[in-house]
Amino acid sequence: ILTILGNSAVLTTAVKRSSLLKSPELLTVNLAVADIGMALSMYPLAIASAWNHAWLGGDASCVYYALMGFLFGVCSMMTLCAMAVIRFLVTNSSKSNSNKITKSTVCILIAFIWLYSLLWAILPLVGWGYYGPEPFGISCTIAWSKFHNSFNGFSFILSMFLLCTVLPALTIVACYLGIAWKVHKAYQEIQNIDRIPNAAKLEKKLTLMAVLISVGFLSSWTPYAAASFWSIFNSSDSLQPVVTLLPCLFAKSSTAYNPFIYYVFSKTFRCEIKKLQCCCGWRVHYFSSDNSADHPVSTMWSG
Repeated sequence: ILTILGNSAVLTTAVKRSSLLKSPELLTVNLAVADIGMALSMYPLAIASAWNHAWLGGDASCVYYALMGFLFGVCSMMTLCAMAVIRFLVTNSSKSNSNKITKSTVCILIAFIWLYSLLWAILPLVGWGYYGPEPFGISCTIAWSKFHNSFNGFSFILSMFLLCTVLPALTIVACYLGIAWKVHKAYQEIQNIDRIPNAAKLEKKLTLMAVLISVGFLSSWTPYAAASFWSIFNSSDSLQPVVTLLPCLFAKSSTAYNPFIYYVFSKTFRCEIKKLQCCCGWRVHYFSSDNSADHPVSTMWSG
């Protein structure tokens, strides 16, 4: 519910401000699409299976569930990687060079992300890798236990781990470390904190927001990755069902965090949420935004 409501609000805000969206903001929209797509295509089936105490639908629904999870998971990871790279390029480029990142360029990048994710998702369907049930029995994913059973499973899991997890994660960390160093050097050159321009403050705030989005995603999926790799080298029976279930649930919760991060850091998004609440007749207390350092024309996620 939080995933659908929060990301629907992000998409509604993006549609209302479509003419004002800057090119990097399209990646934020793409991330919201991936999150809400995962919630709509997977969570109802998982909830129904949980109430049933067993997986529903047989092998066909298991493959569907695992494919959707892999597709949207890789898409989210690669989108976060693209966001980090663009933030790094913008921070380390002159004003004229940063303007070269156009909407058409980002749209091409988004199309590549979806094609890349779809390619990895369908590979197990054409014979490289396998999909199978989770150890706790009410969810499906990549068949991690096939790692040692065949060269096919070994090569797929190793390649997927390197190209869809390790490389993007290292790129994200490297980009944000580079940005942090650049911001640190820039602040050192300014002796008086009161003289820091609003643009520099906004840049720092937007970078922090992007870092939190990436940290939220990676930290949510780390316990699941740990449990999955345990099942690679050990029998799935060596872990209690709850030990494998909780990391899976925690990983799925990653789709709900981003709208809250946007709400805290973006004055524009807060205003749009208030307008939506007024339209729907909602009455909810908000965090005070009097001390917000947002620029009046700042956006959800700006380059």
